[in-house]
Amino acid sequence: MIPASPAPRNPAKLAIPAVADVAARFSRVRAQTLALTSGLSVEDLGAQSMPDASPGKWHLGHTTWFFEAMVLVPLGGQPAFQPAWHYLFNSYYDTLGERHPRAQRGLLTRPTLDEILAWRAQVDERILSLLLGNSLGAADAARIRRLVELGTHHEQQHQELLVTDVKHLLSLNALAPAWRETVDGLETRSASPPGWIVRNDAGPLAIGHAGNGFAFDNEGPRHMVWLAPFALADRPVSNLDYLKFIEDGGYEDPRLWLADGWAFVQSQGLRAPLYWRPTGSGTWQCFTVAGLRDLAPAEPVVHLSFFEADAYARWADARLPTEAEWESVAATRSLSGEFADSGRLHPGAVDEAVFGGHVWEWTASAYDGYPGFRPAPGAVGEYNGKFMSGQMILRGGSCATPRDHIRATYRNFFPPSARWQFSGLRLARDL
Repeated sequence: MIPASPAPRNPAKLAIPAVADVAARFSRVRAQTLALTSGLSVEDLGAQSMPDASPGKWHLGHTTWFFEAMVLVPLGGQPAFQPAWHYLFNSYYDTLGERHPRAQRGLLTRPTLDEILAWRAQVDERILSLLLGNSLGAADAARIRRLVELGTHHEQQHQELLVTDVKHLLSLNALAPAWRETVDGLETRSASPPGWIVRNDAGPLAIGHAGNGFAFDNEGPRHMVWLAPFALADRPVSNLDYLKFIEDGGYEDPRLWLADGWAFVQSQGLRAPLYWRPTGSGTWQCFTVAGLRDLAPAEPVVHLSFFEADAYARWADARLPTEAEWESVAATRSLSGEFADSGRLHPGAVDEAVFGGHVWEWTASAYDGYPGFRPAPGAVGEYNGKFMSGQMILRGGSCATPRDHIRATYRNFFPPSARWQFSGLRLARDL
């Protein structure tokens, strides 16, 4: 007889944040999203550069739809501002109804940007009123606080997507326009050789979220893994190091690539990371939110697919770390790299040991549920669980990730061919 499975314990589901903390975080995150649009025109926010990207205007609408569809309508008993807009701004929540095709989001000239901003303001007012009012019972109030907290972290994910999607859009403009007038503090100094963090303590290790702080459901349950001795580079791979891979014919050698990776490189004609542009004189420039600039040797290489990261690691006589290896080191260190809080939206130079931030780091781990994982009931359960197929895990956050959004257990995931995110790599080796 098969015993009944116990309900998985996920501390993030059990924690009930204080109402004042949730309200303050909600107001701050919503304001940060609007601040990101500074320097962008109505036209910049309305266009869509590819099916995987969305217009900035759509991100503003979708993050507003989330709070209305997930909180105000079902739990607050309030009518939708414009019910028809729910079809336009639902992303992938099948349990909440049909939705507008993703690849056609750039065709949504209506509602206008001003109408979406007015909707945001109205939803902000209603959410805060619901949070701070006394009309709800204790159980409903606690559930709403948890959902609003989830919504703020969801919006921070879309803040990063807004940055990456707008950057991709502007990169296709022949004028190579700058979104931000300057990116202060960018370095052009030479990259120093990386060191290694050695872990000889082989054996069992617990990974996954623990405690009462917020975490997404895919970060748990906490469980045991077995680690063999390994070493992890003390910083991400630099532009200088990756340039050596290119100059050594890395993109022309099929022995370095997974079969799907080699097919991807050949079909797309890839010869360098996304946004790298040859000058014609043997040097390279790269497109940034501040426009085109010379390639900086000590900056982390960024905008790589998993396939490129894996091929580079093989060329370097190394490998990508597993997510368990990455987390085992991250748990002992402060995530001290560059995050969106710097305002630069571009990874600065890394010529010393640093962990977390700057660039998302591809791992060798496929995205799957941890032992005992079960999606939450209802629409919220579609948030992470339905994507556990054909994706690879990234860790650490990037220069476009808000610092208070990230933690050592955070599991980001994208298809192995994705390049427009701020993704790089850190090497690992067996001992």
